[in-house]
Amino acid sequence: MSGFATIFKKEIRENLRDRRSLFNSVLLGPILFPILFIGLGYFAASKQQERAEQVLEVPVVGAQHAPNLVTYLEQQGVVVQAAPEDPESLVRSQQVPVIIRIPEQFPQQWKTGKPAVVEIIADPSRRESETPMRRVRNLLLAYGAQIGQLRLQLRGVAPSIRTAIMIKDVDLSTPQSRGMLVMIMLPYVLMITAFTGGMHLAIDSTAGEKERKSLEPLLINPVPRWQIMLGKMSATATFAFASLSLTLLSFRFAFPLLPTGALGVDLNLSAMAVGRILLAVAPVVVLAAALLTTLAALAKSLREAQSYMGLVFMIPIIPSIIFMVNPVTPVTWMMSIPMFSQNLLIGEIVRGESVPLLWLLVSAGSTLLIGLAFVAVAATLFNRPRIVFSS
Repeated sequence: MSGFATIFKKEIRENLRDRRSLFNSVLLGPILFPILFIGLGYFAASKQQERAEQVLEVPVVGAQHAPNLVTYLEQQGVVVQAAPEDPESLVRSQQVPVIIRIPEQFPQQWKTGKPAVVEIIADPSRRESETPMRRVRNLLLAYGAQIGQLRLQLRGVAPSIRTAIMIKDVDLSTPQSRGMLVMIMLPYVLMITAFTGGMHLAIDSTAGEKERKSLEPLLINPVPRWQIMLGKMSATATFAFASLSLTLLSFRFAFPLLPTGALGVDLNLSAMAVGRILLAVAPVVVLAAALLTTLAALAKSLREAQSYMGLVFMIPIIPSIIFMVNPVTPVTWMMSIPMFSQNLLIGEIVRGESVPLLWLLVSAGSTLLIGLAFVAVAATLFNRPRIVFSS
């Protein structure tokens, strides 16, 4: 295996010399992702607080039909504005986020004790309308509940009689487990880093050397070509794992800086949690290095190899998106799906749950099995003349 060690040292040394590429592939993620995460966290928190504390100005159509309701809204700090001529077009053109419309039949419904209809005109598809629409709805529901209690009291009926069941929430979540709601993007970032950390080296050491005509002199040495391929792939995996480790460590020190005190969550990653996450994601590094090396060996030029990388990025993105939009309860058979199982394992580790050893073994085994398949394909490609004579 002396050939493997020589190639491995050569690729490590050459990649370390290219400081700009080293920074972009290994160090950019650990620096950029935490800064972006903290910045977005503070921005989202400040905007949410700003919308919640902002004076609520709401045009009311048909205010004369429910003067008591309008008075209640004003007492709650709502600035009641004059009724517009065309409320739908006003909301549709985003000039006003929400409008209240009180129909003409409201007084009659009110007198007969029937549920009086009040319309909330809004566009829920616009996220900026969510907060004012929710505040208006809560105020109307509170007013309705208050009037309902007064009606029961006037009839000599205890208001509590309408509550047949009282629900009491028993919250079993912990500040650490609730932290996963904030760290939902962490598995996605780690999966991406496992691929991008060694991408430059995989392309440059195979397709780049092929284009520079430096791969042929290397292959004519009396060393099995699979050892040459394995040395290049191992160097790629080394840099990818280094980038992954630095990214995870940077998140560990960045999470406590987020404004999470008011949310009641704990975003501290312990050293043991960091180690368990690295253990779970390490097989993905091997799979990524093998896949990148295979694609770089298939490419006829450096430009063609770079074009493949756009498609490679979709591989870690799809499982992460499925995990975010469709949360599932982890079971053993899911651990056999590469990258999706790592997303589930990261979620369980961050929540502070105990992860069965069988899950780790099945996840690592299935991921490494596919990785070894790509290693075999790459070794086959290195044994063919096409690896040098692309045309």
